Amino acid sequence: MSFMKQNEIRDAGLAESGRRKIEWVKGNMPLLNGLEKEYRNEKPFQGIKISLSVHLEAKTAYLCEVLAAAGADMSVTGSNSLSTQDDVAAGLAATGMKVYAVHGASPEEYSRHIEMALEHRPNIIIDDGGDLVGMVHGERPDLAEEVLGGCEETTTGIIRLKAMEKQGILKFPMVAVNDARCKHLFDNRYGTGQSVWDSIMHNTNLIVASKTVVVAGYGWCSRGIAMRAASLGASVIVTEIDPVKAIEARMDGFAVMKMADAAPLGDIFVSATGCSGTISAEHALTMKDGAILSNAGHFDVEVDVAGIRQIAVEEKAARDNITGYRLPNGRWVFIIAEGRLVNIAASNGHPAEIMDMSFAVQFLSALYILKNHARLGNKVVDVSGEIDELIARRKLQAWGIEIDRLTPEQESYLNSWK
Repeated sequence: MSFMKQNEIRDAGLAESGRRKIEWVKGNMPLLNGLEKEYRNEKPFQGIKISLSVHLEAKTAYLCEVLAAAGADMSVTGSNSLSTQDDVAAGLAATGMKVYAVHGASPEEYSRHIEMALEHRPNIIIDDGGDLVGMVHGERPDLAEEVLGGCEETTTGIIRLKAMEKQGILKFPMVAVNDARCKHLFDNRYGTGQSVWDSIMHNTNLIVASKTVVVAGYGWCSRGIAMRAASLGASVIVTEIDPVKAIEARMDGFAVMKMADAAPLGDIFVSATGCSGTISAEHALTMKDGAILSNAGHFDVEVDVAGIRQIAVEEKAARDNITGYRLPNGRWVFIIAEGRLVNIAASNGHPAEIMDMSFAVQFLSALYILKNHARLGNKVVDVSGEIDELIARRKLQAWGIEIDRLTPEQESYLNSWK
């Protein structure tokens, strides 16, 4: 199928609102500001086509503009239909960029937008969850020969990529951006921790203090969610399958137990495991009346919304972004954002300063692919230590912070076995 449209967005008339949002984040993303200034004359991506699928809101739009300023021919779509902001899509399209994204797109429309973003035959792919790469390896294998490589933003996408690598079917190198220290240590922990609770508090208009919060998983995202819940005054329970992470959660001061045991105790549930069925319909049947369920993983499979809907005897719109389900036992459970990403599908996503670091990793990783793809092989590649250190030092510089450096004597001491 061939798509030749310049863009497919909700309403071009929303561009002014979108431009205001993009201009606001520009003022709070000094790393991307610096990269734009550094590369707009050199234009290292001149003649390079980039397809990007990332949550389409203002911070992502600015990354697209920085890549375009560095010479890239951009084709853009979202990575979640509920996280697309129609005014931002319009604001980006107003610059002449190819944009294919509509808030609330049906699964068929979403899939079409992914294919439309690939239609200009990219040389580099920037993905968030693996949908672009998945389509190239599935429905559009004809595109693979022109792809030099790409970058993956999130844990879920890297899981998919590593499964492809293990099966020997990955057709080009992909940089695991999520695993960079300057990404997961800050974006996953502090970005997710703040944005999840921003969304839950805004959408429910309820207090967190005094409540019992159940956090599924104890990876970097869950660490941030649990930490922020505790700082807001909640009692926190963590559920885990990894015994080492379970020990860590316990030593961090949280109760640790099975989800089946936590389900009757929780007031608010947040899943961030990257796995399906973390909170099941069976769990929901044992929950308190009024329990609130949410997902902070990538795909809408962690809370079994379909299973809960199937057993429910009544469904209602409780508030904007909140659906209530009355269960056969008479109790209600409430699910935020249809079980999709609570912090992006029902809010504004991570703070600009956090995404500044993550998107600086994306930009420099795309540049790394451009320069090194021929020697990398068809595998998942770590972000180089040089990129991590460069971003960290620039971030400190933006804050006006200086740190110590090793003296030659100290370097000699640390490198000696004696």
